Amino acid sequence: MDLEAGKTVPSTPVPLDTELQVAYDAYLAQEPDLAPMSLEKLSVIRRAEADAAVAALEDLSHGGRFTVLQPSVPGLDGAPEIPLLVCTPSGAPASRPALYFIHGGGFYGGDHRTGLDQILETAERFGATLISVGYRLAPEHPYPAQIDDAYAGLLWAADHADEFGIDRERIVVTGFSAGATISAALALTVRDKGGPRLLGQLLMAPLLDDRNDSASALQMDDVELFDRSRNGFAWSALLGGVEGGFDVPQYAAPARATHLAGLPPTYLDVGSAECLRDEVLAYADRIWQAGGEAELHVWPGGIHGFDRKAPEARISKAAVAARRNWLERLFATN
Repeated sequence: MDLEAGKTVPSTPVPLDTELQVAYDAYLAQEPDLAPMSLEKLSVIRRAEADAAVAALEDLSHGGRFTVLQPSVPGLDGAPEIPLLVCTPSGAPASRPALYFIHGGGFYGGDHRTGLDQILETAERFGATLISVGYRLAPEHPYPAQIDDAYAGLLWAADHADEFGIDRERIVVTGFSAGATISAALALTVRDKGGPRLLGQLLMAPLLDDRNDSASALQMDDVELFDRSRNGFAWSALLGGVEGGFDVPQYAAPARATHLAGLPPTYLDVGSAECLRDEVLAYADRIWQAGGEAELHVWPGGIHGFDRKAPEARISKAAVAARRNWLERLFATN
């Protein structure tokens, strides 16, 4: 995507947190291929992810701490069935909350069965059921396949809440990266088209604006792996070349929403050293301007997915704790 005429690139990038810099340097030293994302590279990534998903199936119960079910549910308007993962902590009380989780992967990768350790620990802490949705991937399945699948899965989960011991009034939608994008789009969809009242939305480093031309996108370009180029590939995969145009729908890129009133309480976090920083700030600000409730955390020196890349770093532990603190307050008052 070309830069808007007259837009200048900030001259100095934000420095990474010291612990994250060490972890990131070590990651780069081991990463075999740092070439820009491409369709050819995508096929290699998907094969590795498929192998990881098969391995994950062996112990999704985390040593018996969770009861695990894997239903396939009807898609929206005759679309293919959607795989769900339903994980309930052993001994969890009846009528419990649910975390409806949407995985990341730039819309084109990722799997609903992998990378769940942190969110499973959160579910266990609150005695909540975790529902992870396996949506169709771009570019083979462009928008609106992803949001349609997430919406259909949510409607099914709400309709079957009693069967799973879930309180349908206490569902929090959450996701990381592209999964947080779909989570934000899902909250807009429920608001506009109906569905269960969402208790909250927890958005971790969401991609929100397909225009990909904010000050932070320019400032942090080529500073870390998920930079403006990788972000642009994600939007291109999802939207098939219309990204940055005038008629991109809000359910694809939530920053395009003309108004943000009527959304559930929202938690957003992002790193100060990632390209998505300014669009996340802008989204939180627009929720406040609309009279909504939002909690925003900008982690100094944080890069995209820092708590996953370096979970033992002090900043990572603080970020996880802050999310859980928000959930604790949300569940305690509802």
